[in-house]
Amino acid sequence: MPTSVEDTLTRLAVAWNDGDATAYADLFTADATYVIFDGTVVRGRTAIEEGHRALFAGPLRGFTMEPPSTAPIRYLGADVAHVVAAAGTRPPGQEEMPADRASVVSFVLVREADDWKIAAFQNTRASR
Repeated sequence: MPTSVEDTLTRLAVAWNDGDATAYADLFTADATYVIFDGTVVRGRTAIEEGHRALFAGPLRGFTMEPPSTAPIRYLGADVAHVVAAAGTRPPGQEEMPADRASVVSFVLVREADDWKIAAFQNTRASR
C-alpha cells in the first residue's frame, strides 16, 4: 500500500515509542543524513539504527514521541518533500513535554517506490 509523508512521520513516532531501532531506521534512506540537536552528524541507515538501539536501551528508554506536526508539507517535486515541524519527547511518566525537550525538526523525504523515506533530518532545540 502506498504511504504518505504524514504516514512516514507517524510510523517514526510509533517506532520510537515501541523502542524499535530497526523499524525507526527503516524509515530512512540507506544514505540518510541525521543531525542531532548537539550538532552531531550521523550518516546512513545502519548508523542511525545502531545509535537508536543504544538510546532506546539506555538514556531514552521509555521516552515517548508525538508524531511531528506537519504544517505545511512543501513538495519540491513529485518525489521530494520538505517538512519543518514542532516535535519533542517526553520522559516516562510525564504527561507534558518539558520545555527543554521541545524541538523544531526538519525532514527531507524522498519517494522510493510506493514509500516515503527520510533522506535528511535535523533536530534543533526550540527557544526557551
